[in-house]
Formats: sequence, structure tokens, C-alpha cells
Amino acid sequence: MGLMDKLRGEFIDIIEWTDDSRDTIVWRFPRYDNEIKMGAQLVVRESQTAVFVNEGQIADSFTPGTYTLETQNLPILSKLKGWKYGFESPWKAEVYFVNTRLFTDMKWGTQNPVIVRDAEFGMVRLRAFGAYAMRVTDAAKMLRELVGTDPQFRTEEVQEYLRQMIVGRLGSALATAGVPMLDLASQQQQIGQRIAGVLSEDLSNVGITIPTFIIENISVPPEVEAALDKRTQIGVVGDLDAYTKFQTANAIEDAAQNPGGGGEGIGIGLGMAVGNRMAQQLNPQQPAAPAPAGAPAPPPLPAAAQWFVGVDGQQQGPFDAATLAGRVASGGLTADTLVWKTGMAQWAAAKDVPEVAALLASAPPPLPPQG
Repeated sequence: MGLMDKLRGEFIDIIEWTDDSRDTIVWRFPRYDNEIKMGAQLVVRESQTAVFVNEGQIADSFTPGTYTLETQNLPILSKLKGWKYGFESPWKAEVYFVNTRLFTDMKWGTQNPVIVRDAEFGMVRLRAFGAYAMRVTDAAKMLRELVGTDPQFRTEEVQEYLRQMIVGRLGSALATAGVPMLDLASQQQQIGQRIAGVLSEDLSNVGITIPTFIIENISVPPEVEAALDKRTQIGVVGDLDAYTKFQTANAIEDAAQNPGGGGEGIGIGLGMAVGNRMAQQLNPQQPAAPAPAGAPAPPPLPAAAQWFVGVDGQQQGPFDAATLAGRVASGGLTADTLVWKTGMAQWAAAKDVPEVAALLASAPPPLPPQG
């Protein structure tokens, strides 16, 4: 190796970074002991920002483009190093490339459930997971607050920090959303946008923004899911009476197809029950029709006649007609027995009162003597 080749190896002529890792946020150019040659080419590609650091202090930064490094475009570094106009000597500085592209498909999830208060179900434990996108908006803040002297800062180094912030904000976002638990699925996009705005505001001091925040799923514990499924089944059934009839009809059909298992008797019993139920529905008892408005009410039923009987000079009664008939049958009332009721002028023999005489005529004659 000639002297010129050795001297050329001590100087850096081109400073650039081509990223093929897809997860590197900040990459430090490997200068080692080499010096940067005044007039070297700096290539900053789209979605990159180059930041020069001199002895731990951030100096100049460059957006996408190709630059020839001179004192004119290194004003802060020139001031820090005390360069005069026209300085041409090689110099040393650290160069950090910050990736400003959108980092997508970054995952998040709740390790522990978030407890919220729901108006319909009370205290509910919710779990959620999803994805978000991240972008660096201020390279200098990113270097100061998160990167430090890390030569290769990757997404995995900041992802846990972001996940903790997300979970911390998720509970308050769900609690203040005012959305019933059963309607959360329809509001996931709006809730995600709200969380993205809050997170971007919180992360502005480290130079990061969250332009997209996606909630893929919000779930409840298994026992709550089972209760909701049962409630859904009831809602699908709708008319429980119609559902019972349907189930009974199926049971009859199954029993008829299985005569060996006692299905015949079961089928007959169920058939009778269903038949009775259908008959009741087809011929329901109609209530009595009300009387037309303005129609006169019927008079009260006449009171049954009350009879008095004279036995051995003693008055007995009052008796109704059925009781008199019983006394006739037992011989306690004969044709000569005196009877009276309201409306009669005086006592009269039973045979002389037509109403009582009819009872005497219906009584059987006495049995003939035995002998």
C-alpha cells in the first residue's frame, strides 16, 4: 500500500446510510478514528435526517439531499470548533442518521385487564390489543431523550416504553368515552383516534408522534362471554312460548322415531298436551258480551217462598219448597198438616194449598204391610 492510499484511508470522503433492517430508528456512522475530510460528500436519503454531534453536543442537522461539507453549511459546528472562514483541515465529529419514515405494525396489548364501569353491566374487566404506527418528528429531541450514545437504536428498545404509555392511557380513554360495553366494537376507530392524539401529545417531548392507533379487539373474561352468549340465545329465541311449542314438536318427532325407548307413550302424552294447547288456542273462551250502553238492567230474581208448618200446635219453619218435599217423603208433612206463607190470610191444610198439594201428589204411597 502506497503512502497516498494510507493517507486516503485515514479520511472519510462519503458519509451515507442505506438501511436494510426495517427496525432501526437511529444509526451512528462508524467513524472510529478516521477523520472527516473537509469537502466530503454527505448523502441524506428520503425519510432520513443526519445530525452532527461534537464532543457530546448536538450541532448541525441535514434533511434529505446531497451536501458538500464546508464551513458555510456547518455553522454551529464551525462555531463550536472555532473554525475560521475557509478552514480546510480534516476534523472529527459523530454523525447520527435518524430514520424518519413511518414504522408500522408495532404491536400493543394489555397484560392485565383494565377495569371500567359500564352503565348496564357495572364493573367490567376488559382486555384489548392492536397495532400502531410511529414516526420521529424531531431528531434532536430523540437523540437527547432516548438514544444517548447508542450506536444502533432499534424499535424494540422503545416499544415497551410506548406499550406502557398506551395501557396507561387506554383505561381512561375507555372510561371517559361514555360508550356502553356492547357498543365498543362500533366505536373502536374513534377511540383509537383519541388515544393517538393523546399519545402524540405526551411523546412530543421525545420527538415521536403516533399518527395511527388501531384497536383490533376488546374482549371480556370468559365467564362474561358465556353470560353474554346465553343472553344472545334468549334474544334470538324471542317468543319463548313459540320456542317451547317448537321444541315439543321436535320431541314428539324424535320419540315417534324411537319406539323401543318408550317413545310411543311419550309421544302420546306430548301429543295430547299439544292437542289440548292447540284446542285452547283455536277455541278460546270468549268473555260474556257486555250489555249495550243504555239498556235497562234486568230485575232481581224472585226470592224463594218460605213456608211454615204447624205440628202438634207448634210452628216450625221457615222451609223452602225442597225442604217441604223432603218432609212429605219422610211422612212429616201430610195432607192435613197446616201450612202458611207470606200472603196467605190464615193457616190452611196442605191439601188445600195448590203449591203444597203438588208435592203431596208426587210423593209415593206408603208401603203395604208385610205379612
